[in-house]
Amino acid sequence: MHTVNGLHHVTAIAGPAQENLNFYAGVLGMRLVKKSVNQDDPGTYHLFYADADGHPGTDLTFFPWAQMAPSRDGYGLGSEVSLAVPPDSLDFWLERLQGEGVTISPIESRFGQPALPLRDPHGLRVTLVESPDSLRRSFTPWNRSPIPEKYQIRGLESARMVERDLVRTTSFLTGAMGFVHLGTENGWHRYGVGEGKSGAYIDLYENPTAGRGAWGTGSIHHLAWRVGDAAHQMEVRTRVLEGGSRPTPVIDRFWFKSVYFPEPGGVLFELATEGPGFAVDEDPAHLGESLVLPPWLEPERTDIEAALPRLTPPRI
Repeated sequence: MHTVNGLHHVTAIAGPAQENLNFYAGVLGMRLVKKSVNQDDPGTYHLFYADADGHPGTDLTFFPWAQMAPSRDGYGLGSEVSLAVPPDSLDFWLERLQGEGVTISPIESRFGQPALPLRDPHGLRVTLVESPDSLRRSFTPWNRSPIPEKYQIRGLESARMVERDLVRTTSFLTGAMGFVHLGTENGWHRYGVGEGKSGAYIDLYENPTAGRGAWGTGSIHHLAWRVGDAAHQMEVRTRVLEGGSRPTPVIDRFWFKSVYFPEPGGVLFELATEGPGFAVDEDPAHLGESLVLPPWLEPERTDIEAALPRLTPPRI
């Protein structure tokens, strides 16, 4: 079976865009590699944070819908995103986050890996995980980051999901997407593709009495999985359809092509191609500095720019 290649990006819902930018670029030191708009709601930004080159798998993105109510926990939503940091770096991050007044929890161990849970300014659960495997991933350090290179976030580590019926979701993951069971710890069940290394696994928790979660500020909107090209995407899409889900047609997002579908528990998934990438319409040295629109939205640029709040690069 030609499985997915791991996480491509995770998209979440934020509050005010400037506060989101200040935290992810200014505090966590990720690079804003694309400043665009939600293509289905062009009056809203779509902000993409990643490594310096915007490699697939390093990308955490946000829709800043400041008018939304806070999210409601429950099944049918991703409950947390984790970011990979190098080994022996959590002491640095603990000191930095405490100095910035970030809401943090004590360092814990997850499947043998030290992990530092925190909340972003709008309530999103984020965890920094010390990951030796992350050192072997495609990663380009950002030389303008406030974070020294040896401590920089190296990409997406994983995500967590709460399910009412674990078997339905795990059967779908293994049958349609090629995941395998990697282990269980403290009620969390880890499933991954390939060897399940950094960026190639998710953790699932079964709670049969959980209520339905609701999107809002501080929630994950969807999890996107990498596929190499259009043929790979269609192969997985076919298995998803045969597995009982309802995938969309292929949607051109310009920097990649997308297919969306719910897994059996209701979490929105995406299949995203690895190319053409963020440098297809911007100089790599100046990613994220200007508002970039896909060609079909360019005729609306004046109205779109008028509707968006002004963003100022965070002081670094």
